[in-house]
Amino acid sequence: MNLLAIGFSTILLFLSVPIFMVFGLGSSASAIWGLNLPWSTLIQVAFGSMTKHVLIAVPLFIFTGMAMLRGGAAARLVGFATALVGHWPGGLGIAMVIAMGFFAAFCGSILAAITAVGTIMMPKMIEQGYPKPFVIVLAASAALLESLIPPSNAAILFSALTDVPVDRTFAAGMIPGLILLVLMSAVVMWKCRHLRNPVRSSGSEKLNAFFASIPALFSPVIILGGIYAGLLTPSESAAMAGVWALFIGFFVYRELTIGGLMECLRQTAKITAVIFAIIAMATFLSVVLTYTQAPQKIITYFTELGGTPMMFWLAVAMICLILGTFVEIVPVFYLTVPIFAALALSLGLDVLHLYVVFVAFAGIGMITPPVCVGVYTAAGVVRESPEKAFREVPLFILVGIVFGLILIFLPGSATWLPSVLN
Repeated sequence: MNLLAIGFSTILLFLSVPIFMVFGLGSSASAIWGLNLPWSTLIQVAFGSMTKHVLIAVPLFIFTGMAMLRGGAAARLVGFATALVGHWPGGLGIAMVIAMGFFAAFCGSILAAITAVGTIMMPKMIEQGYPKPFVIVLAASAALLESLIPPSNAAILFSALTDVPVDRTFAAGMIPGLILLVLMSAVVMWKCRHLRNPVRSSGSEKLNAFFASIPALFSPVIILGGIYAGLLTPSESAAMAGVWALFIGFFVYRELTIGGLMECLRQTAKITAVIFAIIAMATFLSVVLTYTQAPQKIITYFTELGGTPMMFWLAVAMICLILGTFVEIVPVFYLTVPIFAALALSLGLDVLHLYVVFVAFAGIGMITPPVCVGVYTAAGVVRESPEKAFREVPLFILVGIVFGLILIFLPGSATWLPSVLN
Protein backbone atom coordinates (compact mmCIF):
# COMPACT_ATOMS: atom_id res chain seq x y z
CA MET A 1 0.00 0.00 0.00
CA ASN A 2 2.84 2.38 0.82
CA LEU A 3 4.51 1.68 -2.52
CA LEU A 4 1.22 2.39 -4.31
CA ALA A 5 0.89 5.66 -2.37
CA ILE A 6 4.43 6.66 -3.35
CA GLY A 7 3.72 5.82 -6.99
CA PHE A 8 0.46 7.77 -6.89
CA SER A 9 2.21 10.79 -5.35
CA THR A 10 4.95 10.67 -7.99
CA ILE A 11 2.38 10.68 -10.79
CA LEU A 12 0.61 13.66 -9.23
CA LEU A 13 3.93 15.50 -8.91
CA PHE A 14 4.75 15.08 -12.60
CA LEU A 15 1.21 16.18 -13.49
CA SER A 16 2.02 19.52 -11.78
CA VAL A 17 -0.54 19.01 -9.03
CA PRO A 18 0.16 21.51 -6.19
CA ILE A 19 2.68 20.02 -3.80
CA PHE A 20 0.43 20.21 -0.73
CA MET A 21 -2.15 18.08 -2.58
CA VAL A 22 0.57 15.58 -3.51
CA PHE A 23 1.44 15.22 0.17
CA GLY A 24 -2.17 15.11 1.29
CA LEU A 25 -3.59 12.63 -1.22
CA GLY A 26 -0.67 10.20 -1.28
CA SER A 27 -0.04 10.09 2.47
CA SER A 28 -3.69 10.04 3.49
CA ALA A 29 -4.35 7.15 1.11
CA SER A 30 -1.56 5.16 2.75
CA ALA A 31 -2.69 6.13 6.27
CA ILE A 32 -6.40 5.36 5.79
CA TRP A 33 -6.35 2.30 3.54
CA GLY A 34 -2.92 0.91 4.40
CA LEU A 35 -2.79 1.59 8.15
CA ASN A 36 -6.54 1.79 8.86
CA LEU A 37 -6.20 5.16 10.60
CA PRO A 38 -9.31 7.36 10.97
CA TRP A 39 -9.55 10.75 9.31
CA SER A 40 -9.87 12.36 12.73
CA THR A 41 -6.32 11.32 13.63
CA LEU A 42 -4.86 12.96 10.51
CA ILE A 43 -6.86 16.14 11.06
CA GLN A 44 -5.80 16.43 14.70
CA VAL A 45 -2.12 15.91 13.87
CA ALA A 46 -2.28 18.39 10.97
CA PHE A 47 -3.91 21.02 13.18
CA GLY A 48 -1.33 20.44 15.88
CA SER A 49 1.52 20.90 13.40
CA MET A 50 0.27 24.35 12.42
CA THR A 51 -0.31 25.57 15.97
CA LYS A 52 3.27 25.20 17.23
CA HIS A 53 4.19 28.46 18.93
CA VAL A 54 7.46 28.83 17.04
CA LEU A 55 5.63 28.94 13.68
CA ILE A 56 3.89 32.19 14.65
CA ALA A 57 7.16 33.91 13.73
CA VAL A 58 6.89 32.85 10.06
CA PRO A 59 4.06 35.22 8.95
CA LEU A 60 5.41 37.97 11.21
CA PHE A 61 8.84 37.92 9.58
CA ILE A 62 7.26 37.78 6.12
CA PHE A 63 5.13 40.81 7.00
CA THR A 64 8.21 42.66 8.29
CA GLY A 65 9.98 42.11 5.00
CA MET A 66 6.99 43.28 2.99
CA ALA A 67 6.61 46.39 5.13
CA MET A 68 10.32 47.17 4.78
CA LEU A 69 9.99 46.87 1.01
CA ARG A 70 6.99 49.18 0.67
CA GLY A 71 8.08 51.52 3.45
CA GLY A 72 11.40 52.47 1.83
CA ALA A 73 13.80 50.56 4.09
CA ALA A 74 14.85 48.14 1.32
CA ALA A 75 15.72 51.05 -0.99
CA ARG A 76 17.92 52.64 1.70
CA LEU A 77 19.75 49.35 2.31
CA VAL A 78 20.39 48.96 -1.41
CA GLY A 79 21.60 52.56 -1.60
CA PHE A 80 24.01 52.00 1.30
CA ALA A 81 25.42 48.78 -0.23
CA THR A 82 25.83 50.48 -3.61
CA ALA A 83 27.62 53.45 -2.08
CA LEU A 84 30.05 51.11 -0.34
CA VAL A 85 31.06 48.76 -3.16
CA GLY A 86 29.36 49.97 -6.35
CA HIS A 87 32.68 51.14 -7.85
CA TRP A 88 34.41 47.75 -7.40
CA PRO A 89 34.75 45.32 -10.33
CA GLY A 90 31.27 43.85 -10.57
CA GLY A 91 30.32 46.34 -7.87
CA LEU A 92 26.59 46.48 -8.55
CA GLY A 93 26.39 42.69 -8.41
CA ILE A 94 28.29 42.66 -5.11
CA ALA A 95 26.01 45.43 -3.84
CA MET A 96 22.98 43.25 -4.63
CA VAL A 97 24.51 40.30 -2.75
CA ILE A 98 25.29 42.51 0.27
CA ALA A 99 21.82 44.06 0.14
CA MET A 100 20.36 40.53 0.19
CA GLY A 101 22.44 39.91 3.31
CA PHE A 102 21.11 43.09 4.93
CA PHE A 103 17.55 42.22 3.97
CA ALA A 104 18.01 38.69 5.37
CA ALA A 105 18.63 40.19 8.78
CA PHE A 106 14.98 41.19 9.18
CA CYS A 107 12.96 39.26 6.62
CA GLY A 108 13.67 35.51 6.35
CA SER A 109 11.69 34.98 3.12
CA ILE A 110 13.62 34.04 -0.03
CA LEU A 111 11.01 35.18 -2.54
CA ALA A 112 10.44 38.43 -0.65
CA ALA A 113 14.18 39.15 -0.85
CA ILE A 114 14.26 38.57 -4.61
CA THR A 115 11.29 40.86 -5.06
CA ALA A 116 12.48 43.59 -2.67
CA VAL A 117 16.15 43.84 -3.61
CA GLY A 118 15.84 42.58 -7.17
CA THR A 119 13.21 45.16 -8.10
CA ILE A 120 15.68 47.92 -7.24
CA MET A 121 19.02 46.42 -8.28
CA MET A 122 18.32 44.22 -11.30
CA PRO A 123 17.15 46.98 -13.71
CA LYS A 124 20.09 49.14 -12.62
CA MET A 125 22.56 46.29 -13.29
CA ILE A 126 21.10 45.54 -16.71
CA GLU A 127 21.30 49.24 -17.59
CA GLN A 128 25.03 49.17 -16.69
CA GLY A 129 25.67 46.29 -19.12
CA TYR A 130 25.42 43.24 -16.87
CA PRO A 131 24.11 40.24 -18.87
CA LYS A 132 20.44 39.78 -18.08
CA PRO A 133 20.65 35.96 -17.63
CA PHE A 134 23.54 36.39 -15.18
CA VAL A 135 21.63 39.05 -13.23
CA ILE A 136 18.57 36.79 -12.93
CA VAL A 137 20.44 33.74 -11.66
CA LEU A 138 22.61 35.87 -9.35
CA ALA A 139 19.51 37.32 -7.69
CA ALA A 140 17.97 33.85 -7.29
CA SER A 141 21.20 32.42 -5.87
CA ALA A 142 21.98 35.31 -3.51
CA ALA A 143 18.50 34.99 -2.03
CA LEU A 144 19.68 31.75 -0.39
CA LEU A 145 21.25 34.06 2.20
CA GLU A 146 17.71 34.43 3.55
CA SER A 147 17.78 30.76 4.58
CA LEU A 148 20.98 31.17 6.58
CA ILE A 149 21.41 34.68 7.98
CA PRO A 150 18.99 35.03 10.91
CA PRO A 151 16.11 35.39 11.20
CA SER A 152 15.29 32.67 8.71
CA ASN A 153 12.03 30.86 8.02
CA ALA A 154 14.11 27.80 7.13
CA ALA A 155 15.62 27.87 10.64
CA ILE A 156 12.16 28.16 12.19
CA LEU A 157 10.87 25.15 10.22
CA PHE A 158 13.99 23.13 11.07
CA SER A 159 13.54 23.91 14.77
CA ALA A 160 9.86 22.96 14.59
CA LEU A 161 10.83 19.56 13.13
CA THR A 162 13.79 18.80 15.40
CA ASP A 163 12.87 20.62 18.65
CA VAL A 164 16.21 22.46 18.59
CA PRO A 165 15.80 25.95 20.14
CA VAL A 166 15.31 28.55 17.43
CA ASP A 167 17.95 30.87 18.82
CA ARG A 168 20.59 28.13 18.36
CA THR A 169 19.45 27.43 14.80
CA PHE A 170 19.54 31.16 14.02
CA ALA A 171 23.10 31.37 15.34
CA ALA A 172 24.18 28.30 13.37
CA GLY A 173 23.35 30.00 10.07
CA MET A 174 25.25 33.24 10.67
CA ILE A 175 28.83 32.22 9.78
CA PRO A 176 27.80 29.96 6.85
CA GLY A 177 25.72 32.88 5.55
CA LEU A 178 28.76 35.16 5.61
CA ILE A 179 30.85 32.47 3.87
CA LEU A 180 28.25 32.26 1.11
CA LEU A 181 28.18 36.05 0.81
CA VAL A 182 31.98 36.11 0.28
CA LEU A 183 31.83 33.27 -2.28
CA MET A 184 29.06 34.96 -4.26
CA SER A 185 30.92 38.30 -4.21
CA ALA A 186 34.12 36.62 -5.46
CA VAL A 187 32.24 35.02 -8.36
CA VAL A 188 30.69 38.35 -9.32
CA MET A 189 34.07 40.12 -9.22
CA TRP A 190 35.60 37.47 -11.49
CA LYS A 191 32.66 37.19 -13.90
CA CYS A 192 32.06 40.95 -14.26
CA ARG A 193 35.60 42.28 -14.00
CA HIS A 194 35.49 43.79 -17.50
CA LEU A 195 32.25 45.74 -17.06
CA ARG A 196 32.23 49.50 -16.54
CA ASN A 197 31.45 50.61 -13.02
CA PRO A 198 29.63 53.60 -11.54
CA VAL A 199 31.69 56.51 -10.27
CA ARG A 200 33.07 56.00 -6.75
CA SER A 201 30.80 57.55 -4.14
CA SER A 202 32.33 60.38 -2.16
CA GLY A 203 32.81 60.17 1.59
CA SER A 204 29.83 62.41 2.23
CA GLU A 205 27.63 60.31 -0.07
CA LYS A 206 28.62 57.14 1.79
CA LEU A 207 27.92 58.85 5.10
CA ASN A 208 24.53 60.09 3.93
CA ALA A 209 23.64 56.60 2.66
CA PHE A 210 24.64 55.13 6.01
CA PHE A 211 22.58 57.61 8.04
CA ALA A 212 19.59 57.05 5.77
CA SER A 213 19.80 53.29 6.34
CA ILE A 214 20.25 53.40 10.14
CA PRO A 215 16.52 52.86 10.94
CA ALA A 216 16.50 49.79 8.68
CA LEU A 217 19.81 48.51 10.08
CA PHE A 218 18.36 48.81 13.59
CA SER A 219 15.83 46.06 12.80
CA PRO A 220 18.29 43.15 13.34
CA VAL A 221 19.19 44.69 16.70
CA ILE A 222 15.54 44.49 17.73
CA ILE A 223 15.13 40.93 16.44
CA LEU A 224 18.36 39.25 17.50
CA GLY A 225 19.11 41.49 20.48
CA GLY A 226 15.76 40.70 22.06
CA ILE A 227 16.21 36.95 21.50
CA TYR A 228 19.79 36.60 22.74
CA ALA A 229 19.29 38.99 25.64
CA GLY A 230 16.54 36.66 26.82
CA LEU A 231 13.94 39.43 26.70
CA LEU A 232 11.85 38.15 23.77
CA THR A 233 10.92 34.85 22.19
CA PRO A 234 11.43 34.55 18.41
CA SER A 235 7.73 35.15 17.84
CA GLU A 236 7.72 38.23 20.08
CA SER A 237 10.82 39.64 18.40
CA ALA A 238 9.17 39.09 15.00
CA ALA A 239 6.14 41.02 16.20
CA MET A 240 8.34 43.85 17.49
CA ALA A 241 10.17 43.94 14.15
CA GLY A 242 6.83 44.24 12.34
CA VAL A 243 5.80 47.17 14.54
CA TRP A 244 9.18 48.82 13.93
CA ALA A 245 8.82 48.31 10.16
CA LEU A 246 5.44 50.05 10.26
CA PHE A 247 6.82 52.89 12.37
CA ILE A 248 9.74 53.71 10.06
CA GLY A 249 7.57 53.18 6.98
CA PHE A 250 4.88 55.61 8.14
CA PHE A 251 6.80 58.14 10.24
CA VAL A 252 10.52 57.99 9.32
CA TYR A 253 10.69 57.34 5.58
CA ARG A 254 7.00 58.25 5.07
CA GLU A 255 6.67 55.99 2.03
CA LEU A 256 4.23 53.44 3.45
CA THR A 257 0.58 54.18 2.76
CA ILE A 258 -2.64 52.54 3.93
CA GLY A 259 -2.95 50.97 0.49
CA GLY A 260 0.61 49.71 0.76
CA LEU A 261 -0.14 48.26 4.19
CA MET A 262 -3.14 46.40 2.80
CA GLU A 263 -0.94 44.98 0.03
CA CYS A 264 1.66 43.89 2.64
CA LEU A 265 -1.05 42.04 4.54
CA ARG A 266 -2.37 40.44 1.35
CA GLN A 267 1.06 39.21 0.27
CA THR A 268 1.81 37.96 3.77
CA ALA A 269 -1.44 36.00 3.86
CA LYS A 270 -0.77 34.54 0.42
CA ILE A 271 2.77 33.35 1.19
CA THR A 272 1.81 32.11 4.67
CA ALA A 273 -1.14 30.12 3.31
CA VAL A 274 1.16 28.31 0.89
CA ILE A 275 3.70 27.45 3.61
CA PHE A 276 1.13 26.32 6.18
CA ALA A 277 -0.83 24.24 3.65
CA ILE A 278 2.38 22.35 2.92
CA ILE A 279 3.10 21.97 6.65
CA ALA A 280 -0.38 20.58 7.35
CA MET A 281 -0.36 18.08 4.49
CA ALA A 282 3.25 17.04 5.08
CA THR A 283 2.19 16.03 8.58
CA PHE A 284 0.14 13.23 6.99
CA LEU A 285 3.45 11.80 5.78
CA SER A 286 4.95 12.05 9.27
CA VAL A 287 2.02 10.00 10.59
CA VAL A 288 2.72 7.27 8.05
CA LEU A 289 6.43 7.29 8.89
CA THR A 290 5.67 7.08 12.62
CA TYR A 291 3.28 4.14 12.35
CA THR A 292 5.48 2.20 9.91
CA GLN A 293 8.66 3.02 11.92
CA ALA A 294 10.38 3.91 8.65
CA PRO A 295 13.02 6.21 10.23
CA GLN A 296 14.07 3.51 12.70
CA LYS A 297 14.32 0.94 9.92
CA ILE A 298 16.41 3.30 7.78
CA ILE A 299 18.76 3.99 10.70
CA THR A 300 19.14 0.26 11.39
CA TYR A 301 19.80 -0.48 7.72
CA PHE A 302 22.34 2.34 7.44
CA THR A 303 24.26 1.30 10.57
CA GLU A 304 24.27 -2.36 9.54
CA LEU A 305 25.86 -1.31 6.26
CA GLY A 306 28.66 0.26 8.27
CA GLY A 307 27.65 3.78 7.28
CA THR A 308 30.20 6.47 8.05
CA PRO A 309 29.66 10.21 8.55
CA MET A 310 31.11 10.87 5.08
CA MET A 311 28.65 8.42 3.52
CA PHE A 312 25.88 10.20 5.40
CA TRP A 313 26.92 13.63 4.10
CA LEU A 314 27.14 12.25 0.56
CA ALA A 315 23.61 10.86 0.91
CA VAL A 316 22.32 14.20 2.25
CA ALA A 317 23.94 16.07 -0.65
CA MET A 318 22.63 13.73 -3.35
CA ILE A 319 19.09 13.47 -1.96
CA CYS A 320 18.79 17.24 -1.46
CA LEU A 321 20.11 17.94 -4.96
CA ILE A 322 17.70 15.48 -6.56
CA LEU A 323 14.63 16.44 -4.53
CA GLY A 324 15.42 20.15 -4.78
CA THR A 325 15.31 19.87 -8.55
CA PHE A 326 11.67 18.77 -8.51
CA VAL A 327 10.26 19.95 -5.16
CA GLU A 328 10.36 23.31 -3.36
CA ILE A 329 12.56 23.64 -0.27
CA VAL A 330 9.76 23.62 2.34
CA PRO A 331 8.41 20.20 1.29
CA VAL A 332 11.97 18.87 1.12
CA PHE A 333 12.34 19.85 4.78
CA TYR A 334 9.28 17.86 5.79
CA LEU A 335 10.18 14.90 3.59
CA THR A 336 13.72 14.38 4.81
CA VAL A 337 14.72 16.33 7.95
CA PRO A 338 13.11 13.95 10.50
CA ILE A 339 14.99 11.01 8.98
CA PHE A 340 18.25 12.93 8.45
CA ALA A 341 18.18 14.26 12.02
CA ALA A 342 17.70 10.78 13.47
CA LEU A 343 20.56 9.43 11.36
CA ALA A 344 22.82 12.34 12.31
CA LEU A 345 22.24 11.73 16.02
CA SER A 346 22.90 8.01 15.60
CA LEU A 347 26.28 8.88 14.04
CA GLY A 348 27.14 11.40 16.76
CA LEU A 349 26.79 14.41 14.45
CA ASP A 350 25.43 17.80 15.51
CA VAL A 351 21.99 18.56 14.09
CA LEU A 352 23.01 22.22 13.69
CA HIS A 353 25.74 21.05 11.32
CA LEU A 354 23.05 19.09 9.47
CA TYR A 355 20.92 22.25 9.21
CA VAL A 356 23.49 24.32 7.33
CA VAL A 357 24.62 21.48 5.05
CA PHE A 358 21.01 20.62 4.29
CA VAL A 359 20.13 24.21 3.42
CA ALA A 360 23.23 24.55 1.23
CA PHE A 361 22.36 21.59 -0.99
CA ALA A 362 18.56 21.89 -0.88
CA GLY A 363 18.89 25.59 -1.73
CA ILE A 364 20.53 24.74 -5.04
CA GLY A 365 17.08 23.61 -6.10
CA MET A 366 16.05 27.29 -6.16
CA ILE A 367 17.94 27.61 -9.45
CA THR A 368 17.76 24.13 -11.02
CA PRO A 369 15.04 23.49 -13.63
CA PRO A 370 12.23 22.54 -13.79
CA VAL A 371 11.03 23.80 -10.35
CA CYS A 372 13.50 26.69 -10.07
CA VAL A 373 11.22 29.03 -8.12
CA GLY A 374 13.99 31.54 -7.51
CA VAL A 375 14.84 31.88 -11.20
CA TYR A 376 11.16 32.21 -12.16
CA THR A 377 10.65 34.94 -9.55
CA ALA A 378 13.78 36.87 -10.56
CA ALA A 379 12.92 36.56 -14.24
CA GLY A 380 9.45 37.88 -13.53
CA VAL A 381 10.93 40.99 -11.90
CA VAL A 382 12.67 42.00 -15.15
CA ARG A 383 10.02 40.44 -17.41
CA GLU A 384 12.39 37.99 -19.06
CA SER A 385 11.84 34.38 -20.11
CA PRO A 386 13.37 32.11 -17.43
CA GLU A 387 14.62 29.69 -20.09
CA LYS A 388 17.07 32.32 -21.35
CA ALA A 389 18.72 32.44 -17.93
CA PHE A 390 19.33 28.71 -17.64
CA ARG A 391 22.74 28.89 -19.33
CA GLU A 392 24.10 30.71 -16.25
CA VAL A 393 22.75 28.09 -13.84
CA PRO A 394 25.72 25.61 -13.99
CA LEU A 395 28.16 28.24 -12.64
CA PHE A 396 26.03 28.88 -9.58
CA ILE A 397 25.34 25.18 -9.07
CA LEU A 398 29.11 24.75 -8.87
CA VAL A 399 29.31 27.59 -6.34
CA GLY A 400 26.57 25.94 -4.28
CA ILE A 401 28.31 22.56 -4.31
CA VAL A 402 31.63 24.14 -3.27
CA PHE A 403 29.81 25.98 -0.49
CA GLY A 404 28.19 22.76 0.71
CA LEU A 405 31.53 20.93 0.73
CA ILE A 406 33.13 23.75 2.74
CA LEU A 407 30.39 23.38 5.36
CA ILE A 408 30.77 19.58 5.48
CA PHE A 409 34.48 19.84 6.25
CA LEU A 410 34.08 22.83 8.60
CA PRO A 411 31.45 21.76 11.15
CA GLY A 412 32.64 24.52 13.47
CA SER A 413 31.18 27.09 11.07
CA ALA A 414 27.74 25.95 12.29
CA THR A 415 28.45 24.92 15.87
CA TRP A 416 30.94 27.49 17.17
CA LEU A 417 28.67 30.55 17.46
CA PRO A 418 25.73 28.68 19.08
CA SER A 419 28.13 27.23 21.68
CA VAL A 420 29.54 30.69 22.43
CA LEU A 421 26.10 32.28 22.78
CA ASN A 422 24.90 29.36 24.86
